[in-house]
Amino acid sequence: MVINKDLMAASSTPIVLAILAEGDSYGYAILKRVRELSGGRLEWTDGMLYPVLHRLERLGHVEARWEVGDSGRRRKYYRITPRGRAQLADERRQWQAVDATLRGIWQALVVPGPAAGRVSAAPLPGG
Repeated sequence: MVINKDLMAASSTPIVLAILAEGDSYGYAILKRVRELSGGRLEWTDGMLYPVLHRLERLGHVEARWEVGDSGRRRKYYRITPRGRAQLADERRQWQAVDATLRGIWQALVVPGPAAGRVSAAPLPGG
């Protein structure tokens, strides 16, 4: 399944912040964790991740530091800040609202698969 680019972009902030809430990490490890947590459904690239990390750093949601790893290579590690934890909590509330709304819509509407040509709808609750 291919995930829409807009949806991937919209979900990148809470995903990165949630991964960093587990502990400090660096780019490749974050990419690997995204793949692992999504069961392989999300395949991010460096070109997608690093702009997100840099934006989060500018906003004060993450801090970065350079370290020399076991392999002797320098790696830039990222850490979530208290401001980032507050943002993660806010993102989580927003995504839970979106999830609940979509679940309600999927239950209320009968939407046929791609082969069918029409959409039947039951009335939405409250409407």
